[in-house]
Amino acid sequence: MSSINSYVEGNANEIVHKSGQDEKATPHNIMTLVPLADEATGEFEEVESTRQGLHQRHIQMIALAGTIGTGLFLSSGRAIAHSGPLGAFLGYLVMGCVAGAVTLAVGEMGTLMPLNGGIVRYAEYFVDPALAFANGYNLVYSYLVSIPAEIVAAAVLVQFWSDLNSAIWITIFGLLMLCTALVFVRVYGELEFFFSMLKILLIIGVNIMALVITCGGGPNHETIGFQYWRNPGPFVQYLGIGGSLGRFLGVWTSLNNALYAYSGIETITVAAGETKSPRQAIPQAAKRIFFRILIFYIISIFMIGLVVPSNDPDLGHSSGTASTSPFVIAATRAGIKVVPSIINAVVITSAWSSGNSNMLGGSRVLVGLAKHGRAPKFFARLNKFSVPWIAVSLYGLFMCLGYMSLSASASTVFDWLQDLVSITTLTNWITILVTYLRFYYGCKKQGISRKSLPWATPFQPYITWASLVILSLFLITGGYSTFIKGHWDNETFVSSYINIPLFLILYFTYKFVCKTKIVALEDIPIQPFIDIANRNIEPPQKPKRGLAKLNILWG
Repeated sequence: MSSINSYVEGNANEIVHKSGQDEKATPHNIMTLVPLADEATGEFEEVESTRQGLHQRHIQMIALAGTIGTGLFLSSGRAIAHSGPLGAFLGYLVMGCVAGAVTLAVGEMGTLMPLNGGIVRYAEYFVDPALAFANGYNLVYSYLVSIPAEIVAAAVLVQFWSDLNSAIWITIFGLLMLCTALVFVRVYGELEFFFSMLKILLIIGVNIMALVITCGGGPNHETIGFQYWRNPGPFVQYLGIGGSLGRFLGVWTSLNNALYAYSGIETITVAAGETKSPRQAIPQAAKRIFFRILIFYIISIFMIGLVVPSNDPDLGHSSGTASTSPFVIAATRAGIKVVPSIINAVVITSAWSSGNSNMLGGSRVLVGLAKHGRAPKFFARLNKFSVPWIAVSLYGLFMCLGYMSLSASASTVFDWLQDLVSITTLTNWITILVTYLRFYYGCKKQGISRKSLPWATPFQPYITWASLVILSLFLITGGYSTFIKGHWDNETFVSSYINIPLFLILYFTYKFVCKTKIVALEDIPIQPFIDIANRNIEPPQKPKRGLAKLNILWG
């Protein structure tokens, strides 16, 4: 006889069984899924109340849109400058494996319980409501600042062609983003699909261009090959530190650059309640993540290292426009003139698309908090398009932070806010991995076979443990450069470590006030979610035909 239990505020007095019999609950935190599951359909109520406008191709491309932003096109040159071509390649490769492991973990949990809010909901059920609260507001803060940051980035990029005041473009991009987020989620999905295709075409195009330049096909007909790997060399002596230590620190620093280039890759489950056939769409998106990482990041950073030397002075500049892109630098060195404008145009859509993805993720995280009383309930209210309009409006209000970039003094404050955002990605990934390990060992404790799950990821728990160790080391050593003599920097130190005490304060304050407890492994409600999945079998996908079988991007 399977019980339908899940976590709600306080201690429940009864477990409600599907057979209709009631039994007294044990004193510890017992939870009831009845508010979440509909007796007639066997599906989650919020899945039925929202409009499932995201198809498999949308949810997979949203994962791409959240990860391919200005970082890859503009900031990847910094990885080459700090680490050298081989150092940057190793940094992106290692962090790509970690990002893949995080995506598999969140994908497995999201397939089992496709609820809006992503990790905020999983931490609630599998670990501790206090962890859901702390990480939820960690993410809310991140989205509140990163959305206006993307709008500012798009406005700065327009200055590549126009001298109009940036306030005009900040207003235009902000209003467009807000309107898109408030209408049908299907409209949002189609826009993200289109912009993601533009980014994919640009990445393929610039990589082909880099290959042609390397082989001597540019206007200057200079064959480069691995010339820059020999001189100035495959590694950089970071911070002027000699020997193997300087080279190692260069590679370690490239991990930081790669981490934030990959940030957002875990958003494939954040709108699971608005995804059609989520138990098929989410696994498809997660399983193909390594192909995307290889094609869009690993190959790109490798090609950049071939065509731009690590000691090129332009790599260290930060104008915010296409002129700082390593691909533009390579094209300029080879005598190709049309590339900067093409890259700038696509990167503008990339920045706006990234802000769009953050708007979806941020509003759904806030909805996830509101569903369990961690935020005011009105944030979960839907408009006639089945969109949480109050949550979206809050982020729209904070878009005004972008105007701070117009003032020199306010811009400094805004830069600090963005730096503080950076570490939230690291904290979020660690939370995902910890939550997954609790889920994994909960299955073992309760004798639940992984074969009974809607989808079980391979190589577990080994890849999760390995990734957790790497990220934990990185969290501790994130601001290491400030401890090297002559390199102390207040902003670097604060942005690297302030999030740790803030996160702990949120966690323990909520735990003390609400007297929450860590859910015991034997009490984690796994089987009830499996039962719901088994009662709500999704229709099989249509078989692929012809060239569609070779599609590894969106199914």
